[in-house]
Amino acid sequence: MNQGRTFPGWLVLLGMLIAIAPLSIDLYLPAFPAIEAELANGTGQAEYTLASFFIGISLGQLFYGPLSDRFGRKPPLYAGLVIYSLASLGCALAGSLEALAAWRFLQALGGCAGMVIARAVVRDRCSAQESARAFSMLILIMGVAPILAPLLGGWVSAALGWRALFALLAGFGALCLGLVYRRLAETRDSTHAPPMTLAGVAGDYLGLLRQRGYMGYGLAAALASAGMFAYIAGSPQVLIGLYGIAPEHFGWVFGINAVGFIAASQINARLLRHTPLTTLLRRSLRLTALSALILALFALYGQPPMIPLLICLFVFMASLGLVNPNANAAAMASHGQIAGTASALIGALQFGAAALAGAALGLSGKGSIVPLATVMAVCGLGAWVVHKLMIVLAKPEHWTT
Repeated sequence: MNQGRTFPGWLVLLGMLIAIAPLSIDLYLPAFPAIEAELANGTGQAEYTLASFFIGISLGQLFYGPLSDRFGRKPPLYAGLVIYSLASLGCALAGSLEALAAWRFLQALGGCAGMVIARAVVRDRCSAQESARAFSMLILIMGVAPILAPLLGGWVSAALGWRALFALLAGFGALCLGLVYRRLAETRDSTHAPPMTLAGVAGDYLGLLRQRGYMGYGLAAALASAGMFAYIAGSPQVLIGLYGIAPEHFGWVFGINAVGFIAASQINARLLRHTPLTTLLRRSLRLTALSALILALFALYGQPPMIPLLICLFVFMASLGLVNPNANAAAMASHGQIAGTASALIGALQFGAAALAGAALGLSGKGSIVPLATVMAVCGLGAWVVHKLMIVLAKPEHWTT
C-alpha cells in the first residue's frame, strides 16, 4: 500500500463497494414503520426483510469468492453490481412484504460481491500488517454510510416515500459499476488459473474450515460482527420504542456510535505502525466482551438509565473498529492464492452469525431491552472466548509485519 497517500483512489473505490451492505441496511431503518403500515398492516414484521438480506449476503459471498479466484476480481464484480441494481429497483416496486423480502434477498446476492472482492483486492496488494491498516482506512471511507444513511433515509422517506430509498440504492449500484469499469485495476491474473470444479471449490472451503488459526480469527470476527448487527436491528425498537427518542433524532444517536467505530479504526491504523495486530486484537476483544456483559447485567436488573445504556453501546461499537480490521487481516494473511475464497468464507461467517442474532431478537419478542442486551453479550463474550481458546491458548505462530 502506498504509504505516502492516505487514501489512494483504489482504496476509496473499495470503500464504496464495502459500503453497499451497510448503506442497504441503514438507509431504510427509519422507514420500518412506513413499510409495515403499507405492506404488513402495522404488524411489525419489517425485520424479516432485514433477515432475508443477511441470509442472501451470507450465501452469495460463497459463490463470488471462488469465481474471483478463477476469473479475476472484476468480472464477478460486474455481475454482482448489475444484480444489485436491478434487485434494488424490484424492492422499490414491491407490492407485499413477502415480495420485498424476496427482492432484498436478491439485492444481497448482488451487493455482497463488492464486500468479498474488496477484501481480496486488499490482500492481493498488501502484506498482512498493511492489510490491517488498509481495512482500518476502509472503515473510515465506508463509515459515512452508518452515520448519514439513517438521517438521509428519514428525510427521503418523509419527503418521497420509502420506495424512493431503494431507487436511490439502485443509482448507487450503477455508479459503483461505472467506477469499477473505469477506475479499478485487475489484481488477479487468471490466465493460468486451473479450471474451477465443484470438488476443488469444496476442497478449498473444507481446508479453510479445518485450519484452527483461520477459523479462530474468522469466528471471533463473526461473533463480534453479529453483536453489531444485533444492535443495528434492535436499537430502533429499544431507543425509539422504550426510551422515547424521536424517530427524527434516532439517526443522531446511531451516527455517534458510528463515529466511535470509525475513530477507533483510525486509532488502530496508527497503532499498527508499531504494535502487532495480534496484540491489538487480543486487547480490543476484551473491551468488546466487557461492554456487552455490563449492558446485559444492567438489563437483567431492570431497564437501565439512558446514559449507561448509551455508554455501553458506544464502547461496544468503538471496540469493533479495532476488532474487525485486525481479525480479517489475521485470518487472510496466509491465503493469498485463494484470497477470494478466504474472503468469502469470512463474510459468510459474519453475516450468517448476524442472521442468527437477528432471528434470536425476533423470537424473543419486544417490550424490553433484555433480548438485545443478551444477544450482544452472547456475541461479545463468545468472540473473546473463541479467540482465547483457538488462538491465544493454542499459541500459534504469529506474524508481526
